Amino acid sequence: MSKTVLKRDELPAGSSIRRVSETATELGLDIEIVRMADSTRTAEDAAAACQCQVGQIVKSLVFENSDTGAITLLLVSGAHNADLDHLASVHGLKLGRCDGRRVRDETGFAIGGVAPIGHKIAVPVYMDEALMSHDIVWAAAGRPDSVFSVDPKALAQATGASVISVRPGSD
Repeated sequence: MSKTVLKRDELPAGSSIRRVSETATELGLDIEIVRMADSTRTAEDAAAACQCQVGQIVKSLVFENSDTGAITLLLVSGAHNADLDHLASVHGLKLGRCDGRRVRDETGFAIGGVAPIGHKIAVPVYMDEALMSHDIVWAAAGRPDSVFSVDPKALAQATGASVISVRPGSD
């Protein structure tokens, strides 16, 4: 698999990928952003490109909280789907689909490249407990072809994420 390590000074000023790099530094995360030659749009594609298990891929899923109207970020293992009924009944999170335009407007990222950090606004973050079983996870870096690796515990701490079960049977 072909990949290119991106240096911060090579990233376009004002770009979403630059925002991820700068936010990582502000949060104390030591990351290296990598642009893959192959697609990283799906968890399976990303795992193949990163040469890791699908469970090590962080899917950054943006939902609308039905109670507050605010967007909410779920960081979910690539091996799982978020069960919205489970999230509502166990965690009190009533989440629904969020329009792609709203995702871009409020996070600064297009669907497929939503990063767990660097959003335009403060967003509540919830993290799949399954990600914590890995030493390293891979997340989108603001573009559908770019990723970074990080210790999931450091990511949870940096984002202020609440670590939760996202599906039945994982409590």
